[in-house]
Amino acid sequence: MGGGFNSRTARQFADLTFGKSSAGSTDDTGGTETAIRAVVLSLLAFDGVISAVAAALLLPSYVGSVPIPVSALLSGLVNAALVWAAMQWTESARLAALPLWTWLLTVAALTLGGPGGDIVFGGRGIMAFAFILLIIFGAGPPAWLLWRRQVHPP
Repeated sequence: MGGGFNSRTARQFADLTFGKSSAGSTDDTGGTETAIRAVVLSLLAFDGVISAVAAALLLPSYVGSVPIPVSALLSGLVNAALVWAAMQWTESARLAALPLWTWLLTVAALTLGGPGGDIVFGGRGIMAFAFILLIIFGAGPPAWLLWRRQVHPP
């Protein structure tokens, strides 16, 4: 990003590897930057887990007597923001998809019954299909963002 500041090379690198300065030697802060990138991507992945739990628990929301699964759409927007943020920290589409993968794994884990036979997804009417709506609206926007990046690289 840019030509540098005060005759120094830019310190942002597109992947999780060590950067090379203009002289060809390894930058002395490359290990620190790699560690920061790993921490940020890990936090974004954990945010994907939080997004899945919040969306699943808020899925049976009602406005009066009408069920409105608005948390599925909100989770999709949050997931798209998480994937976009991960795309800013890495060039790899696999690493950028980490929040989406953790979200999907958490939703899959929530489909299993609890210790007392409790279920998270279930209900009558439209709520019987709430799980499908959660998958479509929750995973659709970030998947589209990743697909768009592959089709139209920056």
